[in-house]
Amino acid sequence: MSIPQPDRVIIFDTTLRDGEQSPGATLNAEEKLAIAHQLALLGVDVIEAGFAASSPGDFAAVRTIAEQVGTLDGPIICSLARAVRQDIQTAAEALQPAAHSRIHVFISASDIHLQYQLRKSRAEVLAIVEEMVAYAKSFVEDVEFSPMDATRAEPAYLYQMLETAIRAGATTINIPDTVGYRTPKEMERLIQGIRTRVAGIDQVVLSVHTQNDLGLATANALAAIEHGVRQIECTINGIGERAGNTALEEIVMALEVRKSYFNPFLGRPSESDAPLTRIKTTEIYKTSRLVSHLTGMLVQPNKAIVGANAFAHESGIHQDGVLKHRETYEIMEAASIGLAENQIVLGKHSGRNAFRTRLQELGFELNEADLNKAFHRFKEIADKKKEVSDWDLEAIVRDELQVQIESGFQLEHVQVTCGDCTCPTATVTILKPDGTILTDAAVGTGPVDAVYRAIHRLVQIPNQLVEFSVQAVTEGIDALGTVTVRLRQDSRLFSGQASDTDIVVAAAHAYMTALNRVHRHIQNQPERPAPTGILF
Repeated sequence: MSIPQPDRVIIFDTTLRDGEQSPGATLNAEEKLAIAHQLALLGVDVIEAGFAASSPGDFAAVRTIAEQVGTLDGPIICSLARAVRQDIQTAAEALQPAAHSRIHVFISASDIHLQYQLRKSRAEVLAIVEEMVAYAKSFVEDVEFSPMDATRAEPAYLYQMLETAIRAGATTINIPDTVGYRTPKEMERLIQGIRTRVAGIDQVVLSVHTQNDLGLATANALAAIEHGVRQIECTINGIGERAGNTALEEIVMALEVRKSYFNPFLGRPSESDAPLTRIKTTEIYKTSRLVSHLTGMLVQPNKAIVGANAFAHESGIHQDGVLKHRETYEIMEAASIGLAENQIVLGKHSGRNAFRTRLQELGFELNEADLNKAFHRFKEIADKKKEVSDWDLEAIVRDELQVQIESGFQLEHVQVTCGDCTCPTATVTILKPDGTILTDAAVGTGPVDAVYRAIHRLVQIPNQLVEFSVQAVTEGIDALGTVTVRLRQDSRLFSGQASDTDIVVAAAHAYMTALNRVHRHIQNQPERPAPTGILF
């Protein structure tokens, strides 16, 4: 019997699973939980909290999110699992506290994957699909099935695999464009073929997961929606494996801005004003910034929707048009994604209440202890620059919250001497986890190099610096600068980010954040190796 298809698009967020597979975007359990809470506020329908079987850390993160975010009125909490009994059992155990849980089972579908990765025949894989989807169904009612590399699979075999999964109990069928190979027209034909040739397809929710290798992820996902897909797998800021995934903010705002166009595809009158998703769009910008900060992955200025230039106009013609009537060159309002058009400025004479009120307006709800720490930092910054904007406030709060998340070595003091006739020298004091205070000095090719050499001599954590970038938070000579650092250790990348009016100080704190993540990784070894072949 057919089940009613949703008249809206289900948003399946995989930032904490596929997004975290971005090189250097590794998140700890506390950071994952913070993002999960924000995703729930954003209004996503499904949070893929991780791959529970990949490591004890990922298992703990999925279980914590299931406990604290997977409430009765909260989103569905999902864990990825290979078509392997142990993976599925581990996922079920991690998801047990959630009020609404989903196990996401995947296995390869294309001949190239079957031959070179799985080394199994088509018949063998079909048998695995039937057995493992049924096994997942024995734990939870909500089972999603993904045939990895579906868009390069032979269509007749793909149809057969999907029918097998549906008979075994799958409730959502997801079609991954694992390597970002297809174009929108090809995606349309694939979805049409599935809808007309797969028995039982009207009994499940049809989904797509599109990668961005050719820059077509969002276009492919929107094309799929036009032909009956009702779930989109996406990530905040489009982060993910290789070139990333469909960006949640792009899908949601495309559906919002072009509502009259997409309404008929979802069985609505074109003039209907009802939202096409459950996303609270005013939470988009805050969510984007949180993910960027915690992953250390900066959002490019020209990124659609959430980039710094998305609502900026430099051309005289554009400026003139916008001043006369905003819609001449803007198809959406900055306020619709939670971005304040007029930046409120606080200064050194501003009080705690004004500070608290402005943070609340920006979406930050801090407890008294956190507020005190952030207010103290605000006063320090306000003494260095005349005006502290919303952008500065956001950077201040993010830094203070990160300090709580990151435990380990703490930077107590940094002092640098440099100049064109002076050898750059840095003196650094560090508080070790055991309470010991250490001080050392080092020389380098520049002030940052000197600081990093001194820190390295104190902490003695093996690593390789692979990226160092600086970005101004606001304009002006007294702007806060945000430094992002990436370190490589054991073939993995670890990021750190910090802001300060002094770039050298920001660089030191960013380096310490990344080093603490490396340190925690080393302490947690040995862990079970992450399963291979997780691409979509």
